[in-house]
Amino acid sequence: MKVLGEVVVVAPDRERSTISHAITLDRPLRVKVEGEGMYAVDGTPADCVNLAVNGLLEDKPDFIVSGINLGENLGCDILYSGTVSAAFEGTRMGIPSLAVSIVARENFNFEAACEYTVRILRAVKKYGLPEDTLLNINVPNLPVKDIKGVKVTRQGKRIYSDAVVEKVDPRGRKYYWIGGDVLGYLEEEGTDFEAVNRGYVSITPLHLDLTNYKAMDVIKNWKI
Repeated sequence: MKVLGEVVVVAPDRERSTISHAITLDRPLRVKVEGEGMYAVDGTPADCVNLAVNGLLEDKPDFIVSGINLGENLGCDILYSGTVSAAFEGTRMGIPSLAVSIVARENFNFEAACEYTVRILRAVKKYGLPEDTLLNINVPNLPVKDIKGVKVTRQGKRIYSDAVVEKVDPRGRKYYWIGGDVLGYLEEEGTDFEAVNRGYVSITPLHLDLTNYKAMDVIKNWKI
C-alpha cells in the first residue's frame, strides 16, 4: 500500500478468525505501538477500524484495506469473516473499503494478492465506489503470471456438514466443538467460487443494506 501513499496499520494482536462484526463493549481496549504507524489492538477487526478512525488517527483515512487474510472468504464465509466485517465497518463510516483474502490454507503466496490489491485500489481511487458498497476480493494462491485476470462476481454458496463434535473432559463433563467440515460449493456460473477455481481474482461488491426487497412484496400479502 505504501506505493499509493501513507499507510497506518491497526490490527488485532492475535488470531480473530470467524469473529464476524463483533464490537467490544464490555471492557476497555488496549493498544500497543509496534512501530511507526503500526498498532496492535486486543480487540476484533471491527474494533480496530472503529478505534483507528475515531481514536488513533488525526484525519479520516481515504481508504481502508482489510487483510490480506490467510484463507478465502467466499460464499457464506462473509457472514463469519472478521476480515470482511472490518471492511463493512469502514463502509458504515463512509470510507471506501476493501477486504482481501488469499484462497489457500497453507504455503501462502502474497505476490498476486499484493499486486492485485494495489491495482484494484487504484481503480477505486479513479472511479469511486457506489454508495454503501465494499469490495470482497479473493485471490488465487498463484504467482502473478498465472493469474488469468479479474472477474466481478456474485456471492456463491458453500456446503458445510454442520457437524458438532461432543467430547468429555477429565472430570466427566461434556463439551462441544462447533465447526463442520467444508464439503464443497455449488457449481454455478458467475460466482466467487467459480472465478477463483478458474484462476481469476474475484471481486464481489457487497453492500450494507441486507433487505430482501423481493420478499417485501410477498410478505405484504400475508394476512397478519
